[in-house]
Amino acid sequence: MTYRNDAALDFLSTRRSHPPKMLREPAPDRAEILRLLTIAARSPDHGKLEPWRFVVLERAALDRLAPILRDQVLAAGQDQAAADKAASAFASPVIVAVVSAPVASDKVPGWEQFLSAGAVCLGLVNAALASGWGAAWLTGPAVLDETFGRTHLGLSENERIVGLVHLGSRGETPPERPRPDVASKTSWLE
Repeated sequence: MTYRNDAALDFLSTRRSHPPKMLREPAPDRAEILRLLTIAARSPDHGKLEPWRFVVLERAALDRLAPILRDQVLAAGQDQAAADKAASAFASPVIVAVVSAPVASDKVPGWEQFLSAGAVCLGLVNAALASGWGAAWLTGPAVLDETFGRTHLGLSENERIVGLVHLGSRGETPPERPRPDVASKTSWLE
């Protein structure tokens, strides 16, 4: 017997991330964030290793880190526009850094554990959107420069930020974007 959840299918077929520049206060409070993280943690995790963790960046942390990130982008040789764009991403009401925290395993390779952390990012975005919040999963300079996470978020040498999930109240509805032609990206083997 199959169980069909039409409401969930409708949600998944129309879900739309909300770009950080469209997010507004208020942000979810700590209790709500913990609820969303609990839902996100129900993601594929071969071996039940829990090879990820969360760092929640609240307003004070975001305000402290934005100018540091701007300076780091400039020091890496990028121009002022790129530095300002990187810093402005920290204007979101709250950001959850989803961290890949691989666990030593003879059965589950590191790349599969990294994918589990990516699944957690999508789970968090979907949980937030389904709860009525605005949310988006982004990367950018804070993710791509591994020293940023180690220096400012307390990541260990073997950890890496997989994504920054921006959360807040929904502002304007983002415009629909082009979607892939799935048939052209699908092959069938018989």
